[in-house]
Amino acid sequence: MMSKHGELPELAAAVLQPGFVGTSAPDWIRRWLGDGLGGVALFARNVESPAQVAALTAQLRAERADVIVAIDEEAGDVTRFESRLGSSRPGNLALGVIDDPLLTEAVARDLGCDLATAGITLDYAPDADVNNNPDNPVIGVRSFGAEPLLVARHTAAFVRGLQTFGVAGCAKHFPGHGDTSVDSHHDVPLIARTADELAARELVPFRAAIAAGVKSVMTGHLLVPAYDAELPATLSHRILTGLLREELGFDGLIVTDGIEMQGVRRRYGLAGATVRALAAGVDAICVGGDHADEQTAIELRDAIVEAVRSGELPEQRLRDAVARVRALGAWTTRTQKEAGVTHGSQPPAGLGSDVGFAAARRAVRVTRGEGAPELPIVGVPHVVEFAPPRNIAIGSETPWGIGAPLSELLPGTTAARFAAEDLEGLGDPAGAVLAGADGRPLVLVVRDVHRHRWIEDALTAVLAVRPDAIVVEMGIPVTVLGGLHVATFGATRACGLAAAELIAGANVPEPVAA
Repeated sequence: MMSKHGELPELAAAVLQPGFVGTSAPDWIRRWLGDGLGGVALFARNVESPAQVAALTAQLRAERADVIVAIDEEAGDVTRFESRLGSSRPGNLALGVIDDPLLTEAVARDLGCDLATAGITLDYAPDADVNNNPDNPVIGVRSFGAEPLLVARHTAAFVRGLQTFGVAGCAKHFPGHGDTSVDSHHDVPLIARTADELAARELVPFRAAIAAGVKSVMTGHLLVPAYDAELPATLSHRILTGLLREELGFDGLIVTDGIEMQGVRRRYGLAGATVRALAAGVDAICVGGDHADEQTAIELRDAIVEAVRSGELPEQRLRDAVARVRALGAWTTRTQKEAGVTHGSQPPAGLGSDVGFAAARRAVRVTRGEGAPELPIVGVPHVVEFAPPRNIAIGSETPWGIGAPLSELLPGTTAARFAAEDLEGLGDPAGAVLAGADGRPLVLVVRDVHRHRWIEDALTAVLAVRPDAIVVEMGIPVTVLGGLHVATFGATRACGLAAAELIAGANVPEPVAA
């Protein structure tokens, strides 16, 4: 079917989900919505409070009632909706450790309620990756775990809960980002598994998400030679159309991970990656984490139009993508109305954030060795937090740790934080770390000790002097050091409070034998 002369730009705009700067809708976004823009992506920079987000989404909806408003809110270490304080929920790994799918569904339902009342209609969650490589630099605690069936049952539970209030779930990062030691923000990870191995591991949670009715799937910028030895999954017709659509039977919206990530951008450029992704089977392009401006949106829209005119991108493929975008917008509008969601209202009774804090408390695990200190502690502690670099997905703006909640529970608590450069070249790192302890109870807080040699070395040196110190691991507890080791399985605000309550005496679970 031939396009009308002015129709292609509107169709091209419909498949974009750009980001923008500011806590209210800029003029260009509002203008583009009137001209066909299908959705927007919100980031931490767009969020001050739920009421402010509700006002922002009302501005967007005034221009297009079925606009898709997306956010990357995993309810864990990756949080945009609660980026200023940290998530009031524990995150996927903690939920996987508890292994109560009904609880996971309740946490996701709680999250979906909060997002829906703020006017958000698409959440780039849950993370359906099977994190079977503990050295993974970008997934880690974002995954429900390393066992495919466990990840599958919690992925499905999360999808069911989240979509209760008309917030579309998004299983990611297809076909599976768990078994990699490379961050696709910076390069192209290689998933060196056979098709049979992928079917038995990585694809299991995605099958479960599809069976649970997930409304969207996010692509991973991953090279998977078992299906395509040349193109990353985001750009691969074999993976997106052959595997996801035809073999797995998914007919919902396929959205890219950030198209400006180096996993696809370095070789193909923003425009080239966008066109190739659409041709491969993608329906919506997520952009704007870094390039949050109208000129980028113009560049991508015009590249799509030119690709259709040149024959590089079949017009029917673009129309199919637009149809899925509009269908998802209609579903979220209808479902939120049927669920009785009032944008800007308070959540229904019984679905408060307490479910997240309660879940975080259930996830805490204590490993106690011989001669370990008793809990709760006696006295006012000194807290030392070792801060490794954070990946882009987590971001640098979200607070973490237990120093702040401990100081609320035990006034007078002091805290210090060390990065690698703070301890580099010191002959006695233990001396620097212990400078503020003064013989008081000592709490050492870490994230993924096994991935950061400098943290392990510093921790070992300090424990040699203070074997009575409590070690709190807020990442994956692969390496267990210290006589008393507390694992939270995430570094969210809820996880930090759960550990602080344990140390201060408000929440003491049964210890796990060392």
